[in-house]
Amino acid sequence: MSTVIPARFLVRMSYAIPYVASMPQEDEEQLVTLPEAARLDPFAEVDDAPKFADVRLAWNETGLGLTVEVKGKEHPLAGDPERPRVSDGLSLWIDTRDARTGHRATRYCHQFHFLPTGGGADREEPFFTQVKINRALIDAPIVAAGDVPFQVKRRKGGYRLEAFLGLNALQGFDPENNPRLGVFYAVRDFELGEQTLSVSADFPFAEDPSLWSVLELVKPK
Repeated sequence: MSTVIPARFLVRMSYAIPYVASMPQEDEEQLVTLPEAARLDPFAEVDDAPKFADVRLAWNETGLGLTVEVKGKEHPLAGDPERPRVSDGLSLWIDTRDARTGHRATRYCHQFHFLPTGGGADREEPFFTQVKINRALIDAPIVAAGDVPFQVKRRKGGYRLEAFLGLNALQGFDPENNPRLGVFYAVRDFELGEQTLSVSADFPFAEDPSLWSVLELVKPK
């Protein structure tokens, strides 16, 4: 039985993300605002894979700003804090050293989960958690949920998620000496499917940094 190798597996993408000084914003309505240049296009059309979310990342000296916008939903959101990888929402992997030659995570590799629902006493509030990466050589420090600014706005047909990962959440983040990071994301939706940055769940991207793409931190002029 032959296995079809997805086209995106054959190309290692590099994303140049912009510098945005005003993150996080001191605005109750908007935590992070990112330009089009910050979008991480998964080029899902190449493999006829799901594409329903606009995911953006930008940086400054204090961390990484993130926005996710999901459209096209008709059914309610579903989230379970005990099972974030099978809940609606975003999983984000960041390697602050971009060590793509190894198949096992190091202390610089992080796994974050952002759920638009499932938190709070009524299980309807946004929920954030960082968890250890399976088979990691050394675990990255775990940041407290309350130390990561995070908010979700529900909209007709979807939602918008905004977050900021500060220095306390990113072990080894050093834009001056290490401006290349490893990155991978998976946006899941029970209704729309799973949008990934490159390879699908047929590959062990949740634990293998060699499958991740590259973030290049573009310095301000």
